[in-house]
Amino acid sequence: MKIFVSGSLAYDRIMDFPGRFSDHILPDKIHVLNVCFTVNGLKEKFGGTAGNIAYSLALLGEEPIILAAAGKDFDRYETWLRERHLSLKGVRRIAEELTAGAYITTDKADNQITGFNPGAMKYPSSFTFDSLDPKESLGIIAPGNLQDMVSYARTWQEKGMAYIFDPGQSIPALSADQLMAAVTGSSLLISNDYELEMIMRTTGLKKAQLLQHTEAMITTLGEDGSLVSTRNGEIKIAAASASQVLDPTGAGDAYRAGLIKGLAMKKDLTEAAGMGAACASYAVECHGTQEHGFTQEAFWKRYEANFPAG
Repeated sequence: MKIFVSGSLAYDRIMDFPGRFSDHILPDKIHVLNVCFTVNGLKEKFGGTAGNIAYSLALLGEEPIILAAAGKDFDRYETWLRERHLSLKGVRRIAEELTAGAYITTDKADNQITGFNPGAMKYPSSFTFDSLDPKESLGIIAPGNLQDMVSYARTWQEKGMAYIFDPGQSIPALSADQLMAAVTGSSLLISNDYELEMIMRTTGLKKAQLLQHTEAMITTLGEDGSLVSTRNGEIKIAAASASQVLDPTGAGDAYRAGLIKGLAMKKDLTEAAGMGAACASYAVECHGTQEHGFTQEAFWKRYEANFPAG
C-alpha cells in the first residue's frame, strides 16, 4: 500500500521563561505593550503535521511519501527523515524561504506565547500522481498549505482513491465550500471534539448530516479516547495506557499514523482506531512530537494488552 501524507514540515523552537508573563505585563498599559522575556535557552525539535505522521508511520514499518514544502534551512530535517528511510520526492524546496517554524515560549504557569512563521508552507507542494494506483493507495490531508488541502482532495476524489480529511488548525482558514468539497467523498473525517464543533458551525451541518458526505468520522477526545461514528452508529475507543504522561503534544499525529497503518493492513475501522490509540500512547511519554520510539514487537504487545481480541 502506497501512503501519501500531505501536511506541513516545521521546526518547533521551544523556550522556557523562568517567571510568569503576568508579572511583566501591566494591564493598564496593554495598549502600548513592549516586553522582552529572557529565556533559559532554546530547544529545536522537528515537527509539522506531515513530518510527525510520517515519523510514526516509519516506526510502524511504512515508508510514506511526504507532500509538503520546505525551505533553505531544511538540511537538518532532511537528514533526520532520510535516516528513517522516508521518501522526500514529494517535498518541494523553496530556496528563498525558511522552513515553517513555531517559536513557543512557556512560563512557569504553563502559559504560552507562540509565533509562527509559515515560510515555505505558503507554497503548495504541487505533487503529481501520474502513476497512481488508487486501489493500492491511501492518503491523509492534514493541516498545511491550503491550496494542497483543496487540490489533493479534488484529485484523489477524481482518481477514486481513499483518503482521510484532517483539517485541524486550518479550519478557520477554509471556507464552508472548501471544507465540504474536501469532506465529500472522503473515506474518513477526523478531528478532535473542539474542531468538530468548528466544522459544524462553519458548514452549518450536524454530525449526522456530515456523515452523509463521508464514509465515517473519528473524534479524538484526549485522555477519554476516541469515538468512531458511522451511519450505523458509534463505538467508543478507550485511550491506551502509557507508562507515563509527559506531553500530549503530537499525540494526535501519532494517533493518525497508527490509524493509517491499520487501514493499510485492511483492518476494520475500530481496530485501526485502537492502533491509533496505541501509537498515541507512546507520543505522550516524551516531550516533543518526534521523540518517541518503539519496536514493532513492543507496539503490538501494547496494542493487544489494551485491545484484546474478542
